Amino acid sequence: MSRLVVVSNRVAVPTDGPAQAGGLAVALREALQENGGIWFGWSGKTSPKPQDEPTMTEVEPVTYATLDLSRRDHQEYYNGFANRTLWPLFHYRLDLADFNRQDYAGYLRVNTHFAERLRPLIREDDDLWVHDYHLIPFASELRRLGVENRIGFFLHTPFPTMEVLLALPSHDRLARSLCAYDVVGFQTVNDLRAFHEYIVHEAGGEILGDNMVRAFGRTLKAEVYPIGIEVETMQRTSAHAMQEPAVRRLVKHMGERNLVIGVDRLDYSKGIPERFRSFERFLEKFPAHQGKVSLMQIAPVSRGEVPEYKNIREELEALAGHINGVYGELDWMPIRYLNKGYPRETLTGFYRTCRVGLVTPLRDGMNLVAKEYVASQNPHEPGVLVLSRFAGAARELDAALQVNPYDQDNVAEALNRAITMPLEERRERWESMMAKVHDSSLDKWRERFLSVLRSVPPGGFGNA
Repeated sequence: MSRLVVVSNRVAVPTDGPAQAGGLAVALREALQENGGIWFGWSGKTSPKPQDEPTMTEVEPVTYATLDLSRRDHQEYYNGFANRTLWPLFHYRLDLADFNRQDYAGYLRVNTHFAERLRPLIREDDDLWVHDYHLIPFASELRRLGVENRIGFFLHTPFPTMEVLLALPSHDRLARSLCAYDVVGFQTVNDLRAFHEYIVHEAGGEILGDNMVRAFGRTLKAEVYPIGIEVETMQRTSAHAMQEPAVRRLVKHMGERNLVIGVDRLDYSKGIPERFRSFERFLEKFPAHQGKVSLMQIAPVSRGEVPEYKNIREELEALAGHINGVYGELDWMPIRYLNKGYPRETLTGFYRTCRVGLVTPLRDGMNLVAKEYVASQNPHEPGVLVLSRFAGAARELDAALQVNPYDQDNVAEALNRAITMPLEERRERWESMMAKVHDSSLDKWRERFLSVLRSVPPGGFGNA
């Protein structure tokens, strides 16, 4: 069978230590280990100038090939166009998107540099799988260099509607670049629909049968592949995690009180300020829960050098202080705001301990915390998931209490219902969600995508 070449913005090199290897990294590594292959991308390090030759780390049967970014490339490609233009745009935050031609030039420059460095490593029968918004132009750069291999792309974020995408000055180049792939995967039907809308109404392309798309002189397959989690691992880990010292301390401290948990990277797309205000509304509207229910929000810092992320951190600290000041008592704080991360083993124990999982992003590609919370529950006494309808996971987890994160009363009422929900209903909802979580596990997601990619005929699906 053909080798697999995985390309991602960051590479999880085993020698970097376990902190680098999340669930997705494990799934991709397993795919590489099945047939041998290469994992190529940024090392996570910066240097005065671009690295000409990748650093090769061999962990049989996988070769990890990484490049350092120059400080300029890191600023323009990563902090700039990827995270200050595409990220807010793809999450429907046009008010935060910075359209900067210099950053865009850096984005294209790094994609070109990466493609040129990978080209000598590619064999004729390799299959390439490229990940996420950082690398949308990557296939078009490889095609320019004469690469005719099968190339697939998976977008982990949402894909914006045509009206939002049109605000991007380079939208046509971006869409044309997506069509250089043979297979393009999206998280939800909504994302695929938005892509179709652009192809038909802006690019003048066609939507054919069997999930085929014809545009920009190429034919490709575009489908929905909802990403999942390592279900069985999560279940085992959460049961064992109840003996973790941090989890035992939490259980002892809470006593008979109920705990609501939110776990998010510190990002404006996650709706954490709106969540805090909704929890305040919950305490105001249902005063019987005061002194009995707390929100534990875990939000480790990310992209701390980007101004928008510094602003949201300051906003959350002010909000938590205000709510705790108004409602707190000597022996009870409404919000436990923890600006740090925890090992996965500890988190699963926290999930299992908490009566409610509060997952309310303003927009999210999938949001695996929702699935992790469900998989971590005690089957005999599960908690309740309160889930934003704007998370990709809401398309599958329809037995959650789905809410509009912009509507404080809606979220407050869902919290009250979750806290007071009878055990029988909690079990029924949990069982329904677990069936969906099993059906879209991380292994199944990977195999579904790769089976389609490997079915692409030699030379692709042909030109339009």
